[in-house]
Amino acid sequence: MITKILSTARHFLETNLSMTSGDVVMDILLMLVIALVAIGVYYVAKGVLYFVEILVEKTPTTWDDDLITYRLMRAVAQLAPAIAVNHMLPTLFVESPVTQHWAKIFTTFYILWAIVHLLVVLTGNIYTALYHRGKLRRYAVKGVFQMIKLVLIGVGVVVGASILVGKSPTAILTAIGASAAVLMLVFKDTIMGLVASVQLTANNMLRRGDWIVASTHGIDGEVEDVSLTTVKVRNWDNSISTIPPYSLISDSFRNYQAMRDLGGRRVERNILIDVNSVRFLSPQEIAELKEHGRLEGISEEKIASGINVQLLRYSLEHFLTHDNRVNHKMLTMVRQMAPTATGLPLQLYFFTHSTGWKDFERVQSDIMDHVYALTREFGITMFQSPSGTDIKDRL
Repeated sequence: MITKILSTARHFLETNLSMTSGDVVMDILLMLVIALVAIGVYYVAKGVLYFVEILVEKTPTTWDDDLITYRLMRAVAQLAPAIAVNHMLPTLFVESPVTQHWAKIFTTFYILWAIVHLLVVLTGNIYTALYHRGKLRRYAVKGVFQMIKLVLIGVGVVVGASILVGKSPTAILTAIGASAAVLMLVFKDTIMGLVASVQLTANNMLRRGDWIVASTHGIDGEVEDVSLTTVKVRNWDNSISTIPPYSLISDSFRNYQAMRDLGGRRVERNILIDVNSVRFLSPQEIAELKEHGRLEGISEEKIASGINVQLLRYSLEHFLTHDNRVNHKMLTMVRQMAPTATGLPLQLYFFTHSTGWKDFERVQSDIMDHVYALTREFGITMFQSPSGTDIKDRL
């Protein structure tokens, strides 16, 4: 049908305007007719694809809404007129081989551009569809999809250049190879970012939503986005830090996501005991502790030692091992550290079920409040530096 329209237009120009094939004016008028036909084909294709888009939106599934978008339909519509023009070219400009040659080159170049644009949009839509389905939400593969787009564009540039200059893609690549050093300098961050993104993904080192700490870069927060050249982190003070992916590979960083996944966050707190308060408890004091349930779960053999700091340690171990807020699948212990100039450290080492910051701090504080209150019942004095009140009481 399109060929028939162009034949009719050419016949009209030849009979009514006394033009002949090969005439420059006739070639220009034919180009205008071709442009009008191409515009018409574009809008017809766009209208048809618009109804396809409406049908997709009405389907019960949602993945096709992300895959078949307006941008994709527009990219397909842009390809339609080029295919139509390419189909018409063999019958046009027969008497003007130069015009036909250049028209063929530009049409082929436009088809290549439209195909590359279509594939780039489709790649982005595939990533969006998988991301919204939760398949890739936690993985740092955005950089991989970005690299696929760059490869498509790179192939398009090489093939497009070969079409315009009339050389093979191999010859174009050979010419590019001569300037490889310059290209490596220009695309240094992109290349290093690709390698780093592949390493981060393959080794499962970093995902979106992970809590990471990179002290050398002042980063302490949650990963919001991982792209080809940038890792975006929202710090706990709500500031945003960006860092190249290869910096996380070359420098060390700490990822707390494993702690979240395992459901156990560590507490490692010391209480400083005044060594002068370490002593043997009297039978009456031991009886009072038993009456208040402070020696529950401790064998009589251990109680017989009567050392207050030792009984406190056993009591704290029993308390932690029976507290539902503590993760009992992980190591729990109370140990005595080497004495220091600031007292005798008694360390509580355990893991809480709560891994969120607010809940973790609340559980940790509640447990330590109990520990501080419990020490006085065992006749133990906590060590602290003298204050003005202490000096006043002494005087």
